[in-house]
Amino acid sequence: MGVTDGPLRVLAVDDERPALDELLYLLGEDPRVGTVVPAAEATEALRRLSRALEEGPDGGEGFDVVFLDINIPGLNGLELARLLGGFAAPPLVVFVTAHEDFAVRAFELKAVDYLLKPLRKERFAEAVRRVAELVAAGQGPRPAALPAAAPPASAPSDQVPVELGGVTRFVPLADITHVEAQGDYARLYTGRGSHLVRIPLSTLEEQWRSRGFVRIHRSRLVALGRIEELRVDGGNLSVRIGDRVLAVSRRNAREVRDLLAGRAAGRAR
Repeated sequence: MGVTDGPLRVLAVDDERPALDELLYLLGEDPRVGTVVPAAEATEALRRLSRALEEGPDGGEGFDVVFLDINIPGLNGLELARLLGGFAAPPLVVFVTAHEDFAVRAFELKAVDYLLKPLRKERFAEAVRRVAELVAAGQGPRPAALPAAAPPASAPSDQVPVELGGVTRFVPLADITHVEAQGDYARLYTGRGSHLVRIPLSTLEEQWRSRGFVRIHRSRLVALGRIEELRVDGGNLSVRIGDRVLAVSRRNAREVRDLLAGRAAGRAR
Protein backbone atom coordinates (compact mmCIF):
# COMPACT_ATOMS: atom_id res chain seq x y z
CA MET A 1 0.00 0.00 0.00
CA GLY A 2 1.30 3.45 -0.83
CA VAL A 3 2.55 5.92 1.73
CA THR A 4 0.82 9.21 1.07
CA ASP A 5 2.43 11.33 3.77
CA GLY A 6 5.96 10.92 2.38
CA PRO A 7 7.83 13.58 0.41
CA LEU A 8 6.42 14.47 -2.99
CA ARG A 9 8.02 13.00 -6.11
CA VAL A 10 8.20 15.71 -8.76
CA LEU A 11 8.97 15.90 -12.47
CA ALA A 12 9.91 19.47 -13.48
CA VAL A 13 9.62 20.25 -17.20
CA ASP A 14 10.94 23.47 -18.79
CA ASP A 15 13.13 23.94 -21.87
CA GLU A 16 14.65 27.24 -20.66
CA ARG A 17 17.55 26.47 -18.36
CA PRO A 18 17.26 29.58 -16.12
CA ALA A 19 13.55 28.92 -15.63
CA LEU A 20 14.18 25.24 -14.93
CA ASP A 21 16.92 26.10 -12.43
CA GLU A 22 14.56 28.48 -10.62
CA LEU A 23 11.88 25.80 -10.52
CA LEU A 24 14.36 23.23 -9.17
CA TYR A 25 15.54 25.71 -6.53
CA LEU A 26 12.02 26.46 -5.27
CA LEU A 27 11.14 22.76 -5.20
CA GLY A 28 14.35 21.97 -3.35
CA GLU A 29 13.57 24.61 -0.71
CA ASP A 30 10.17 23.14 0.13
CA PRO A 31 10.28 20.50 2.90
CA ARG A 32 7.24 18.72 1.42
CA VAL A 33 9.20 17.86 -1.73
CA GLY A 34 11.49 14.84 -1.94
CA THR A 35 12.68 13.58 -5.31
CA VAL A 36 12.87 16.14 -8.12
CA VAL A 37 13.71 15.04 -11.67
CA PRO A 38 14.30 17.71 -14.37
CA ALA A 39 13.34 17.39 -18.03
CA ALA A 40 14.05 19.95 -20.76
CA GLU A 41 11.56 18.77 -23.39
CA ALA A 42 8.36 16.78 -23.83
CA THR A 43 10.03 13.66 -25.25
CA GLU A 44 12.25 13.29 -22.21
CA ALA A 45 9.31 13.93 -19.90
CA LEU A 46 7.18 11.32 -21.67
CA ARG A 47 9.99 8.77 -21.50
CA ARG A 48 10.29 9.20 -17.75
CA LEU A 49 6.52 9.19 -17.25
CA SER A 50 6.10 6.05 -19.37
CA ARG A 51 8.74 4.30 -17.29
CA ALA A 52 6.87 5.38 -14.16
CA LEU A 53 3.62 4.02 -15.61
CA GLU A 54 5.22 0.62 -16.24
CA GLU A 55 6.38 0.42 -12.61
CA GLY A 56 3.08 1.56 -11.13
CA PRO A 57 2.37 4.47 -8.78
CA ASP A 58 4.55 3.04 -5.98
CA GLY A 59 7.57 2.26 -8.16
CA GLY A 60 10.92 3.93 -7.82
CA GLU A 61 10.29 5.92 -11.01
CA GLY A 62 6.85 7.17 -9.93
CA PHE A 63 5.83 10.83 -9.82
CA ASP A 64 3.12 12.48 -7.79
CA VAL A 65 3.09 15.72 -9.77
CA VAL A 66 4.49 17.32 -12.91
CA PHE A 67 5.39 21.02 -12.80
CA LEU A 68 4.99 21.78 -16.48
CA ASP A 69 5.81 24.70 -18.76
CA ILE A 70 3.45 25.21 -21.71
CA ASN A 71 5.85 26.44 -24.38
CA ILE A 72 8.22 23.46 -24.70
CA PRO A 73 9.69 21.77 -27.82
CA GLY A 74 7.79 18.91 -29.40
CA LEU A 75 4.45 18.49 -27.67
CA ASN A 76 3.48 21.63 -25.81
CA GLY A 77 2.57 21.42 -22.16
CA LEU A 78 -1.19 21.32 -22.79
CA GLU A 79 -0.81 18.43 -25.23
CA LEU A 80 1.42 16.57 -22.80
CA ALA A 81 -1.10 17.06 -20.00
CA ARG A 82 -3.85 15.74 -22.27
CA LEU A 83 -1.81 12.59 -22.88
CA LEU A 84 -1.26 12.15 -19.16
CA GLY A 85 -5.02 12.19 -18.67
CA GLY A 86 -5.13 8.84 -20.48
CA PHE A 87 -2.80 7.18 -17.97
CA ALA A 88 -4.33 4.67 -15.56
CA ALA A 89 -2.87 6.59 -12.59
CA PRO A 90 -1.79 9.98 -13.96
CA PRO A 91 0.31 12.34 -11.87
CA LEU A 92 -1.14 15.67 -10.84
CA VAL A 93 -0.23 18.66 -13.03
CA VAL A 94 0.77 22.20 -12.10
CA PHE A 95 1.38 24.52 -15.05
CA VAL A 96 4.25 27.01 -14.74
CA THR A 97 4.20 29.46 -17.62
CA ALA A 98 4.72 33.03 -18.78
CA HIS A 99 1.46 32.88 -20.79
CA GLU A 100 -1.75 34.16 -19.21
CA ASP A 101 -4.09 32.99 -21.96
CA PHE A 102 -4.25 29.24 -21.34
CA ALA A 103 -5.63 29.08 -17.79
CA VAL A 104 -9.15 27.99 -18.81
CA ARG A 105 -7.79 25.20 -21.02
CA ALA A 106 -5.39 24.18 -18.25
CA PHE A 107 -8.18 23.75 -15.69
CA GLU A 108 -10.28 21.90 -18.26
CA LEU A 109 -7.41 19.40 -18.20
CA LYS A 110 -7.86 19.20 -14.40
CA ALA A 111 -4.67 21.04 -13.53
CA VAL A 112 -4.16 21.55 -9.80
CA ASP A 113 -2.80 25.06 -10.28
CA TYR A 114 -1.60 27.57 -12.87
CA LEU A 115 1.47 29.62 -11.91
CA LEU A 116 2.66 32.64 -13.86
CA LYS A 117 6.32 33.51 -14.30
CA PRO A 118 8.17 35.17 -12.70
CA LEU A 119 7.37 32.86 -9.82
CA ARG A 120 6.58 34.25 -6.39
CA LYS A 121 7.78 32.11 -3.49
CA GLU A 122 4.53 32.41 -1.50
CA ARG A 123 2.35 31.58 -4.49
CA PHE A 124 4.59 28.64 -5.39
CA ALA A 125 4.37 27.30 -1.83
CA GLU A 126 0.58 27.48 -2.06
CA ALA A 127 0.65 25.29 -5.19
CA VAL A 128 2.85 22.72 -3.43
CA ARG A 129 0.46 22.75 -0.49
CA ARG A 130 -2.47 21.97 -2.79
CA VAL A 131 -0.58 19.07 -4.35
CA ALA A 132 0.48 17.67 -0.96
CA GLU A 133 -3.10 17.78 0.35
CA LEU A 134 -4.46 16.01 -2.73
CA VAL A 135 -1.82 13.28 -2.55
CA ALA A 136 -2.44 12.84 1.19
CA ALA A 137 -6.17 12.51 0.47
CA GLY A 138 -5.52 9.76 -2.06
CA GLN A 139 -6.44 11.91 -5.06
CA GLY A 140 -3.00 11.68 -6.67
CA PRO A 141 -1.46 8.61 -8.32
CA ARG A 142 -0.57 6.99 -4.98
CA PRO A 143 -3.36 5.13 -3.20
CA ALA A 144 -4.52 6.47 0.13
CA ALA A 145 -2.87 5.07 3.24
CA LEU A 146 -6.30 4.16 4.63
CA PRO A 147 -9.36 3.13 2.60
CA ALA A 148 -11.43 6.17 1.72
CA ALA A 149 -14.46 6.65 -0.45
CA ALA A 150 -13.47 8.47 -3.61
CA PRO A 151 -15.66 11.43 -4.57
CA PRO A 152 -17.85 10.89 -7.64
CA ALA A 153 -16.32 12.06 -10.90
CA SER A 154 -18.94 14.76 -11.21
CA ALA A 155 -18.41 16.19 -7.71
CA PRO A 156 -17.88 19.94 -7.91
CA SER A 157 -14.75 21.53 -6.49
CA ASP A 158 -14.88 23.71 -3.39
CA GLN A 159 -12.72 26.23 -5.23
CA VAL A 160 -13.52 27.92 -8.53
CA PRO A 161 -10.51 29.11 -10.59
CA VAL A 162 -10.96 32.61 -12.00
CA GLU A 163 -8.68 34.97 -13.91
CA LEU A 164 -8.09 38.42 -12.47
CA GLY A 165 -5.46 40.73 -13.92
CA GLY A 166 -3.54 37.85 -15.46
CA VAL A 167 -3.43 35.95 -12.15
CA THR A 168 -5.40 32.80 -11.43
CA ARG A 169 -7.26 33.03 -8.15
CA PHE A 170 -9.53 30.56 -6.41
CA VAL A 171 -12.96 31.66 -5.21
CA PRO A 172 -14.54 29.47 -2.51
CA LEU A 173 -17.85 28.10 -3.71
CA ALA A 174 -19.34 29.08 -0.35
CA ASP A 175 -18.67 32.76 -1.17
CA ILE A 176 -20.77 32.74 -4.37
CA THR A 177 -24.24 34.21 -3.90
CA HIS A 178 -25.58 33.93 -7.45
CA VAL A 179 -24.53 33.39 -11.06
CA GLU A 180 -25.69 35.05 -14.26
CA ALA A 181 -25.31 33.69 -17.79
CA GLN A 182 -23.41 35.83 -20.30
CA GLY A 183 -23.37 33.84 -23.52
CA ASP A 184 -20.93 30.92 -23.19
CA TYR A 185 -19.61 32.54 -20.03
CA ALA A 186 -21.01 32.89 -16.52
CA ARG A 187 -20.51 35.74 -14.07
CA LEU A 188 -20.04 34.66 -10.47
CA TYR A 189 -21.15 37.12 -7.79
CA THR A 190 -19.77 37.24 -4.28
CA GLY A 191 -20.18 39.75 -1.50
CA ARG A 192 -17.01 41.49 -2.71
CA GLY A 193 -17.51 41.65 -6.47
CA SER A 194 -17.90 39.42 -9.51
CA HIS A 195 -15.79 37.16 -11.73
CA LEU A 196 -16.29 36.01 -15.32
CA VAL A 197 -15.57 32.35 -16.12
CA ARG A 198 -15.84 30.48 -19.40
CA ILE A 199 -18.35 27.89 -18.21
CA PRO A 200 -21.96 27.65 -19.46
CA LEU A 201 -24.65 28.22 -16.84
CA SER A 202 -26.16 24.81 -17.63
CA THR A 203 -22.88 23.12 -16.63
CA LEU A 204 -22.75 24.99 -13.34
CA GLU A 205 -26.38 24.14 -12.65
CA GLU A 206 -25.65 20.44 -13.08
CA GLN A 207 -22.46 20.53 -10.98
CA TRP A 208 -23.74 22.76 -8.19
CA ARG A 209 -27.32 21.54 -7.72
CA SER A 210 -26.18 19.22 -4.93
CA ARG A 211 -24.41 22.16 -3.30
CA GLY A 212 -27.59 24.17 -2.83
CA PHE A 213 -27.74 26.19 -6.06
CA VAL A 214 -31.09 26.50 -7.82
CA ARG A 215 -32.07 28.02 -11.15
CA ILE A 216 -34.55 30.85 -10.67
CA HIS A 217 -34.47 32.09 -14.26
CA ARG A 218 -33.12 30.80 -17.56
CA SER A 219 -30.12 33.09 -17.11
CA ARG A 220 -29.59 32.92 -13.35
CA LEU A 221 -28.64 30.53 -10.53
CA VAL A 222 -28.75 31.45 -6.85
CA ALA A 223 -27.36 29.88 -3.69
CA LEU A 224 -30.47 28.84 -1.80
CA GLY A 225 -28.84 29.55 1.55
CA ARG A 226 -28.15 33.17 0.53
CA ILE A 227 -31.80 34.05 -0.13
CA GLU A 228 -32.92 36.47 2.60
CA GLU A 229 -36.45 37.23 1.38
CA LEU A 230 -39.05 35.79 -0.95
CA ARG A 231 -41.26 38.52 -2.40
CA VAL A 232 -44.58 38.33 -4.24
CA ASP A 233 -45.80 41.40 -6.09
CA GLY A 234 -48.83 41.20 -8.36
CA GLY A 235 -48.25 37.51 -8.98
CA ASN A 236 -44.57 38.05 -9.78
CA LEU A 237 -42.01 36.30 -7.61
CA SER A 238 -38.56 37.60 -6.67
CA VAL A 239 -35.86 36.88 -4.13
CA ARG A 240 -33.56 39.23 -2.24
CA ILE A 241 -29.86 38.45 -1.76
CA GLY A 242 -28.16 41.27 0.11
CA ASP A 243 -29.08 44.46 -1.73
CA ARG A 244 -29.98 42.62 -4.96
CA VAL A 245 -33.57 41.73 -5.85
CA LEU A 246 -33.68 39.01 -8.53
CA ALA A 247 -36.74 38.03 -10.52
CA VAL A 248 -37.92 34.43 -10.47
CA SER A 249 -39.46 33.18 -13.71
CA ARG A 250 -42.90 31.58 -13.65
CA ARG A 251 -41.34 28.37 -14.91
CA ASN A 252 -39.02 28.14 -11.89
CA ALA A 253 -41.33 29.69 -9.27
CA ARG A 254 -42.79 26.44 -7.90
CA GLU A 255 -39.42 24.77 -7.42
CA VAL A 256 -38.02 27.82 -5.66
CA ARG A 257 -41.06 28.02 -3.35
CA ASP A 258 -40.83 24.31 -2.53
CA LEU A 259 -37.11 24.42 -1.81
CA LEU A 260 -37.45 27.47 0.42
CA ALA A 261 -40.40 25.88 2.24
CA GLY A 262 -38.38 22.72 2.78
CA ARG A 263 -35.46 24.71 4.16
CA ALA A 264 -37.76 26.61 6.51
CA ALA A 265 -39.35 23.37 7.70
CA GLY A 266 -35.94 21.88 8.35
CA ARG A 267 -34.95 24.85 10.48
CA ALA A 268 -38.19 24.66 12.46
CA ARG A 269 -37.54 21.07 13.55
